Amino acid sequence: MAASWAGQYGDRLVKQPGVFSKMDEYAHDLDGVVLDLGVSSMQLDMAERGFSFLRDGPLDMRMSQDGPSAADIVNTATEAQLADILFHYGEERASRRIARAILRAREQGPITRTLELAQIVESCLPRAKPGQSHPATRSFQALRIAVNAEYDELHQGLMAAERALKPGGMLAVVTFHSIEDRMVKRFLAARAGKTGRANRYAPETVEEAPRFIVLNRKAISADEAELAANPRSRSAMLRVARRTDAPAGPIAARDIGMPEIERRPS
Repeated sequence: MAASWAGQYGDRLVKQPGVFSKMDEYAHDLDGVVLDLGVSSMQLDMAERGFSFLRDGPLDMRMSQDGPSAADIVNTATEAQLADILFHYGEERASRRIARAILRAREQGPITRTLELAQIVESCLPRAKPGQSHPATRSFQALRIAVNAEYDELHQGLMAAERALKPGGMLAVVTFHSIEDRMVKRFLAARAGKTGRANRYAPETVEEAPRFIVLNRKAISADEAELAANPRSRSAMLRVARRTDAPAGPIAARDIGMPEIERRPS
């Protein structure tokens, strides 16, 4: 999509398809990194990509068009696996009820269309009141995250950004729901040396030099003007930090609150 305007920037712009987790393989000593998480408006608006519960299309949801699709998961995962995906990735409280309904429906034949799945989810939940999100929102979010391994990519991508940024380089991350924001917030807190001790009786840990300086204590959200111009920004949250010269290093997924569930056999 950038082909029509990219040429005017010459070698200042390099288009690099890839994933967050391999960022430091593509570039290093960067002045800045912006991670814009989740699905794009363009993907939502293209019914053939299968991301939207408002438009009928194939139940796909793959950002890269590689690997298992949402239909593969919906039609082959066990009831327990589906319930775990919906609960841990989408925070869907009716996850078990929806998982049972999916298994009943697929006994009649494979579930292959977005609206077909949306109707199954809707049948399990109360009708949405005015102003509330669509009943299938959390379920579709959970499946999309599972299909694209989004939480793992975020975890690995934050570490890759730390490795790719030069001292003084800026990291900006835009999240769109609470789990993503929690992961980014905890990562930056840990990297800024602000995690503290769980309790006063816990053994002291060796303090490491801060790898980031957090620039906004609270996440930045859209103001009224931006919301009026772009309603989809209502759930966006921005966190910004500056890289120090401390060496990069690993951090465990559990330490940043990443949901971890049993992997579905491939």
